[in-house]
Amino acid sequence: MAVKIRLKRLGKIRAPYYRIVVADSRTKRDGRVIEEIGKYHPTEEPSFIEVDSERAQYWLGVGAQPSPQVLAILKITGDWGTFKGDANATSTLKTKAEKVPFEVDSSKKSVIKPKADKPAAAPADAAEGDADAASASE
Repeated sequence: MAVKIRLKRLGKIRAPYYRIVVADSRTKRDGRVIEEIGKYHPTEEPSFIEVDSERAQYWLGVGAQPSPQVLAILKITGDWGTFKGDANATSTLKTKAEKVPFEVDSSKKSVIKPKADKPAAAPADAAEGDADAASASE
C-alpha cells in the first residue's frame, strides 16, 4: 500500500485550513485517513503550523511519501532535516509576537467627556416610598 502524507482541506470557501494527514494514495483528498499528524492554517499571520514530530518521523521512516506542500511544511518545522539525518536541523517557524497590553497615557487630554452624575438617589427614594406605602396598606 502506497502511503502519502498530505493536506486535508477543511473550512469555508475563502477561509481554508488544513490537517496534515497520513492516507493511502488511492483515497480522495478529503477521504478516509490513517492518522492525523498536524494542522496548518495559512490565513493567519504568521501561518499557524503544528506537526506531531514523533509521528511524522515514524511515517517518514516506514516509507510514507510527503506531498510537495507537506514537504515544504516539514522543512519549515525541521522534521525533514531530522529525517534526512541533519544534526543541525532546526525549526525556522516564526512565532506570533505577544500582544502588548494597552496603557492609557495620562499626559494626554481625554477626548471623551465624563458623564454627568445623574441623581441616583431619586429611584432609590421612590423604591423606599413604595415599600412604605405597601406596609401602611397592610
